[in-house]
Amino acid sequence: MSFQLRRQELLDGEQLSAMLAENPARAAQAILLAAKQGIVDGQALLGQILLDGQGIERDPVLARRWFQIAANAGHLMARNMLGRCWEHGWGGPSDLTLASLEYRQAAEAGLDWAMYNYANLLATGRGVAEDQFAAMALYRQAAELGHAKSMNLLGRYLEDGQYCAQDLKAAWQWYQRSAEGGDFRGQFSHAAVLAQRGQVDEALEWLRKALAGGNLNFLRVAQRSLMEAPDARIRSMASDFAQRVAQLQLA
Repeated sequence: MSFQLRRQELLDGEQLSAMLAENPARAAQAILLAAKQGIVDGQALLGQILLDGQGIERDPVLARRWFQIAANAGHLMARNMLGRCWEHGWGGPSDLTLASLEYRQAAEAGLDWAMYNYANLLATGRGVAEDQFAAMALYRQAAELGHAKSMNLLGRYLEDGQYCAQDLKAAWQWYQRSAEGGDFRGQFSHAAVLAQRGQVDEALEWLRKALAGGNLNFLRVAQRSLMEAPDARIRSMASDFAQRVAQLQLA
């Protein structure tokens, strides 16, 4: 594949991903050049690879600056990532109020990830007043756009029924869609429903997928939940989750 800078390549996300997979260092140089030439997609992607240290030395401070530049040019994902920098203190101070403003602006412009992140703040009352109804509405909006993580959280609201009419059938459908969309929490939720229905073999398959993709915090909580499962085969998965927790802690 050629790494020569051409505008149509740099505006093609799939080609950029392929470049990074093939030769991250050379791809990073192409992305850097694109960013300096004012190509907004290149600026946003430069912020991401600087944040991750992918093909270039990790520099969260510089990453935040490039996210700001791309956000100012109207790039919605860059604005969402700028919000994440404010939320998590990447490359500078943390400010949840500013994070909420960035998320809200990108969410109102139609970005599903920003809807999800803004909903998370609303649901927990961080940086904004807690508003479960607004959070649920945003999760629903993102879920209907195909956002897998939001599908799982919408399912929780529908299952719980505290802020809406309880609808178990709809909740289970959203869990399944979330699982099929690749969200490890959705996979765990879907597995729980399957186990409840007695479809243990299918539940175990989804638990293995959740185990493979889950992060440390999720795996810890999931392990404790599995230890209390009524079915012995489901309970046996708790040891697999514990082993994965130990591996991640050592990494």
